[in-house]
Amino acid sequence: MERTYDYDSIIKNKNQPILLRGKCAKKRTLDRGIKKIRTTKYYQAEESNMYGTGTKKMLNILILDILREYSDSDHRLLQQDIIDLLKTNYGMDCERRAIKNNIVSLIEMGYDIAAEKGYYLRTREYTDAELRILIDSIFTSGAITDKEAHSLVKKLEKHSNKYFKSHVAHIHCTSSGKNAENENVMTSIAVIDTAISKGKKISFSYLQYGIDFKLHPKRDIKYIVNPYQMISNKGKYYLLGNYDEHDGISHYRLDRIANVEILDDNRKPMKKVKGLENGLDISKYIAERVYMYSGESEHIRLRTNEKLMDALIDSFGKTFRVELGEGSDIYVDLKCNPEAFFYWAMQFGQNIEVLEPESMRSRIKQASLSVYKKYKD
Repeated sequence: MERTYDYDSIIKNKNQPILLRGKCAKKRTLDRGIKKIRTTKYYQAEESNMYGTGTKKMLNILILDILREYSDSDHRLLQQDIIDLLKTNYGMDCERRAIKNNIVSLIEMGYDIAAEKGYYLRTREYTDAELRILIDSIFTSGAITDKEAHSLVKKLEKHSNKYFKSHVAHIHCTSSGKNAENENVMTSIAVIDTAISKGKKISFSYLQYGIDFKLHPKRDIKYIVNPYQMISNKGKYYLLGNYDEHDGISHYRLDRIANVEILDDNRKPMKKVKGLENGLDISKYIAERVYMYSGESEHIRLRTNEKLMDALIDSFGKTFRVELGEGSDIYVDLKCNPEAFFYWAMQFGQNIEVLEPESMRSRIKQASLSVYKKYKD
């Protein structure tokens, strides 16, 4: 009768054979073995202790790890390259025949390894293009902190090789400057996801920016909300739900939510919420909720109310300057593409007054008069 050994038993019983059941069992065992080699105390052990004669039974794992880290279609490894990397990285001496035999074994287990003009791992969990899209999505997200963004990217990079990592190394020296500051977003997402799956109401504190550029509770009370879905739109992550005291749909920024708790009460059925009577088509819903223009930016000065700080930071980050005016009025100095700012200003027309430049002030005045003429009768 065949027996199976996990990684720890192999380390402790180096003279026992590795017996595995089937290709799937072998592949899972190898994947777990690689993870342990990278993350356990054995990786930090002295080379002479870790990579002794007994550990040569793990040679296929080490070869697979090398293929993952150092090979692709443009960087094929010869047997001697693998032998050199085994010596450099793991302190292991190996013969050419052993390299070939172990690679054949890996192919038999289901790993897609090409063997023409050298060896390379042909198929990976993610292509370089897929990884790049995921990484760019993370860094343009306004839902997580900059620290969390870098941490997530490093996890994704583990699915690539050294050549891809070198292509994206520069991103670790940069910051979008517009990432969220709420460090509890991941926790909130997990709790809300559980509440949605269980059909329960939630309570939370909702935050907003003050003129000190810090997040503060918007109200002293907790929000009671029926959660239905979390959606991403234009780099922001939202909870779509129903405020318990109202009958319509409400949107809540995930990076503005804090102290989420799942309540015992069942949530309101979706069909009883105005706008969700027929369910939710997410793609259609997002498409119906509305900016990137090229060209030089210019200095703009405007007067508005401090209540518009959330919208200002959402649109322009924290690079603008604020001066206090009378009462709750504030003066804002910023730089923005004039075309983009024009449409932004029209959106918030009742809440702002553009002071400079005169060309922008005049353009908004003419546009406002045009709108007025359409509705004066």
